[in-house]
Amino acid sequence: MPPPRPLPPPVLAFAGSDPSGGAGLQADLLTLAALGCHPLSVVTAVTVQDTAGVEAVQAIDASWVSAQARALLADMRVRAFKVGMCGSPENAAAIARVVAEHPEVPLVLDPVLASGRGDPLASAQVVAALLERLVPRTTVLTPNSVEVRRLAAREGEEALDLAVAVCAARLVERGARFVLVTGTHEPAREVVNVLYDARGVVRTDRWPRLPGSYHGSGCTLASAVAAALAKGHAVPDAVREAQEYTWRTLERAYRPGAGQSIPDRLFAVRDGAGVETGD
Repeated sequence: MPPPRPLPPPVLAFAGSDPSGGAGLQADLLTLAALGCHPLSVVTAVTVQDTAGVEAVQAIDASWVSAQARALLADMRVRAFKVGMCGSPENAAAIARVVAEHPEVPLVLDPVLASGRGDPLASAQVVAALLERLVPRTTVLTPNSVEVRRLAAREGEEALDLAVAVCAARLVERGARFVLVTGTHEPAREVVNVLYDARGVVRTDRWPRLPGSYHGSGCTLASAVAAALAKGHAVPDAVREAQEYTWRTLERAYRPGAGQSIPDRLFAVRDGAGVETGD
């Protein structure tokens, strides 16, 4: 008899639901499945949104967030966590308590502070909870250059004046093992993404800047990092693989509505090619 096929590694995503399928939990699930993982989901919030922007957010009660996660974790061996929009400071604290019970499982935190249109998705209280409760437990933090400045700014400082490297160092001091700062919001011809740890720059990757505006690119990148970590890849390699996958989804993005384009996370299926699933 042939040897049994290896099971897809389960990855648990905490995020808000995006009914457009562009970002949030739906983006996480598509990405994880496309990369050969078994996606598990905990809903932290429900939203009213489309490809143009977010109209309303309703956070799920924190006790329900905990209950969803603990039911899954009692049933399956999760290989990585991915955390996106928490919805409330109470939810951030609840997620932190859950992941603290599994310190061996890598955690990727995408600090979703605003939508692609700029709609605010995290209050000052949520930001404080992320910094105090989740960042210290994070393996890879994946802010863009706007988010990293907001997260790292201290009282009385003007966030826009802060150097990205200084911000990354501050977040590492708070406990994040690695900080991947994406350059999509910077005014440069290329998108430059830089991975930092306690020693400084670990790797720098440059990508051709694609035209257009994309809904869910950050969710895609963070979930792809979690997928690679779940397969046992080292962080620098996981970050590189995730960027390659994300860039390809953006290169093949499509625009089903009147707003932003959506990354084609299933491009390999549509192209008639397989996706490397790893071990």
